[in-house]
Amino acid sequence: MEQILNFLAGGFLHLAWWEVALITLALTHVTIVAVTVFLHRSQAHRGLDLHPAVMHFFRFWLWFTTGMVTKEWVAIHRKHHAKVEREGDPHSPMVFGLSKVFFRGAELYREEATNAETLKRFGHGTPDDWLERNLYSKHSLLGVLIMLGIDLALFGVLGLTVWAVQMAWIPFWAAGVVNGLGHAWGYRNYASPDTSTNVSPWGIIIGGEELHNNHHAYGTSAKFSTKWYEFDLGWCYIRILSALGLAKVKKMAPKLKLERNKTAVDARTLQGVITHRYEILARYADMVRHAASEELERLKPTRSKNNPDCNWAVLRRCKKWIWRNDDVLEPAQRAEVDTVLAQNASLSTLVHMRRELARVWESSSASSEQLLADLQAWCQRAQQSGIDSLEQFAYRLRRYAA
Repeated sequence: MEQILNFLAGGFLHLAWWEVALITLALTHVTIVAVTVFLHRSQAHRGLDLHPAVMHFFRFWLWFTTGMVTKEWVAIHRKHHAKVEREGDPHSPMVFGLSKVFFRGAELYREEATNAETLKRFGHGTPDDWLERNLYSKHSLLGVLIMLGIDLALFGVLGLTVWAVQMAWIPFWAAGVVNGLGHAWGYRNYASPDTSTNVSPWGIIIGGEELHNNHHAYGTSAKFSTKWYEFDLGWCYIRILSALGLAKVKKMAPKLKLERNKTAVDARTLQGVITHRYEILARYADMVRHAASEELERLKPTRSKNNPDCNWAVLRRCKKWIWRNDDVLEPAQRAEVDTVLAQNASLSTLVHMRRELARVWESSSASSEQLLADLQAWCQRAQQSGIDSLEQFAYRLRRYAA
C-alpha cells in the first residue's frame, strides 16, 4: 500500500517540484517551437520548407500535446490575415473586444474550426496523408489523453498540473496574448493597415510571436525580427535547422536600402517606396505626431481644462489618430480631425499629403509610368511645401530602392 501511495505522490521519477516545473517549461517550449516554426511560418505562410522528418515530429508533438489539427490552425490563421480586423476575422479584438479575445480566444478558435467554408477556402496545402486522415485529424483528442496518462505515470498526482499547463499554454499565449494584446498594446515599427503591435522586442517566451506587428507588415517572412535590438528565438531554431540541412528559408522581409547622392525619383525609387510602404508610413506618422506636439505647445497658453472643445483640447485628443486613414476612424474622430485641420494649415498639408502618398501603392489600375509620375509630383510638392520636416522626408524618400 505504501508503494502505491508513493507512486501516486511522485510517479516513476519522484522529482522535486522545481524539477517538475523545469521539465514542464521545457515541454511547453517545444510546443511553442512547433507552433511558430511549423504551423505558422512553414505551413500557414510558406516562409520556409521543413524536412519531412522534422515536419512529422512537429505534427506528432502538436497532436500529442495540444490536439490541434494542422489544417484547422492554418485555415483560421490565414483567414485572420485575409480579413484582419474586419467582419469575418476569427479573433479580432476590434470585432469581438479585447476581453473576449484575451480570455476566451480558445473558444473563438474552436468555433471557427467548425466552419467548413473556412477550412475549404483557407486550409489548402496542408498535410493530407494517411496519418493525418486516420489519426491526427480523426482522433485529435487521443494524443492529449495519452499525454495525460504519461504525465500521471511520470510525476504522480502532480502530473495532472503538468498536463493542465500543457493544455493551457498555447490557448493563453497564442490565442490570448498574441491575438489579443498583439492588437492592443506594444509598439509598432510599421504602419500596416491594422492595429497589430510588437508586444515585446525580445521574442523569447512565445518563440518570436511577440513581434506581431513585424509579422503583419511582412506576413510571409520566415524571420520576425527586423530591428537590430529585436530578438526572434524562433528564427534561431530555423537557422539551426537550416545549418543541419533540415530547413530551407524561402522568404524574408526586404531590407531597407537607401541610395547615396540620388537626386531623381526613378523606377527603382517607386519600387522601393512600394516595397517599404509600411516603414514609410510609420516614419510619416512620427512626423505628424511631432508636428501635432509642436502645435499643442504653441496652443498651451489658450488651453482650458473646463472647455473640452477648445483648440488645444481637441488637438490633444486627435494626436493619437490624426495620422490614420479616414476609413478606420469613427465618425466623431473624423469630425474632430477635420476641425483641427481647418485651424492649422501645416497639419492640414501633412495629413493631405499623406493621403496622396498612400495612393501611389493603393492604386490597382494605374500603370507603372503613371505611378512614377504621381510619386515624382508628390516629392516636388513636398519639397515646395515650406514645411521643413516634409521637405526632409521627401529628400529621403527619393533615396529608396528595392
